[in-house]
Amino acid sequence: MDDLIEDMLDGRILLSEAISEFEKLYIQKALKRHDEHLSKTADALGIHRNTLSKRVAAYQPPPPPPKKLLTRKTKK
Repeated sequence: MDDLIEDMLDGRILLSEAISEFEKLYIQKALKRHDEHLSKTADALGIHRNTLSKRVAAYQPPPPPPKKLLTRKTKK
């Protein structure tokens, strides 16, 4: 663990980034252990299911922007 922390400090990873990444990985592992079942995972983590749901949603990449519809130019 000490070596990991030293590597992180050498790479100038901020504490907030390290905590966020740890939380994300911890939740992902817990979800796998509980077969992606949110209520069971939330109970195991000691948090409310809604809190877990919001955090999981935050880890998802944002949806792509909607494509613009091509409009036909009319001749005047």
